[in-house]
Amino acid sequence: MSTAPDAIDRVRSLAARQSESAVGVWSAPGRVNLIGEHTDYNDGFVLPFAIAQRTAVALIPRHDRVVSVMSSLRPERTDIALEEIRRTTFSGWSAYPLGVVWAFGEAGVDLDSLPGVTVAIDSDVPIGAGLSSSAAIECATALALKDYWELDVDLPSLAAICQRAENVAVGAPTGIMDQSVSLMASTGHALFLDCRSKETRQVPFDLSQHGLALLVLDTRVRHSHATGEYASRRASCESAALALGVPALRDASLESLESARPALDDEAYRRARHIITENERVLQTVSILAEDSPRDIGPLLSASHDSMRDDFEISCPELDLAVSAAKKAGALGARMTGGGFGGAAIALVEQGAIEGISGVVRAAFSEHGYSPPEIFTVTPHGGARAD
Repeated sequence: MSTAPDAIDRVRSLAARQSESAVGVWSAPGRVNLIGEHTDYNDGFVLPFAIAQRTAVALIPRHDRVVSVMSSLRPERTDIALEEIRRTTFSGWSAYPLGVVWAFGEAGVDLDSLPGVTVAIDSDVPIGAGLSSSAAIECATALALKDYWELDVDLPSLAAICQRAENVAVGAPTGIMDQSVSLMASTGHALFLDCRSKETRQVPFDLSQHGLALLVLDTRVRHSHATGEYASRRASCESAALALGVPALRDASLESLESARPALDDEAYRRARHIITENERVLQTVSILAEDSPRDIGPLLSASHDSMRDDFEISCPELDLAVSAAKKAGALGARMTGGGFGGAAIALVEQGAIEGISGVVRAAFSEHGYSPPEIFTVTPHGGARAD
């Protein structure tokens, strides 16, 4: 796993090979969602934190009105005139940065008055691992363009612009969580976000002082949010909310769900049960961390995974194996993290057990004939910034 400075150094090197000098470098982090999965687009609660791995963006001035995006991770370069951005259909990896430009225009920014720019990108955030590599690209690009174009946009509004880019330009129906934490995270804290009011609260999350660590168990099974499975989960939730007569599942209770069960098919019932119980697990986790007792969140992490596996059906055999092997080896709790259908799991472990639990998980993957997982620890880092 690369460390954060690598992406920043590489993007500076990429920019240095261009004909003009870069005006600056900005970066935004990936994230781990501690708990609260698929609750964001249901107006619910989430508790993510930013990680050390970042996406870096360098901006190089242009003498025309073209936005050009390039990356040391991809051979292709995409150019589009600013006056054409609203009439463009986006595809491929460039949809993320170009979608941000489009979303600025949709938010009322007068793109016709702005100069062109080359956006150079590099990243240390694993792609498709459930660590929000997409939001890191969007947020690094958005902060860079905000500063370069001298736009008066606050961070919550910038998060909404990035979310709109992902929802419309990319076509992934995600909620506001990833962009919010990538922009607003604080070192040593998780970010409690009310996805309806957009209110945030920094929750202390320093595991090291308690002799604990959080392992990321990256299965290397890659996924994409722009697939039908993710969209179908959102549709099921919206259907269940309609049957329950509430604006969103955030407003439902287990009691109301049971009362409405005859009006729901089994799938909608289980999807709704996950969201309702997951929101409660987020609130319980925040309460426990406020009491400075992080060891006690382990059972909530495990219950969250069970709910995602059985009710929301977004796990996969590799994720289930990572979680079960870690728990059998002594993890205090474990769950998949991210949108699902692949990606990574997390495990809350004693610091002294990191190597032992990692070895057990690797051995379990080998025994089942799976590719070796990538395993590393994460701690809460700060959000997007100018470097």
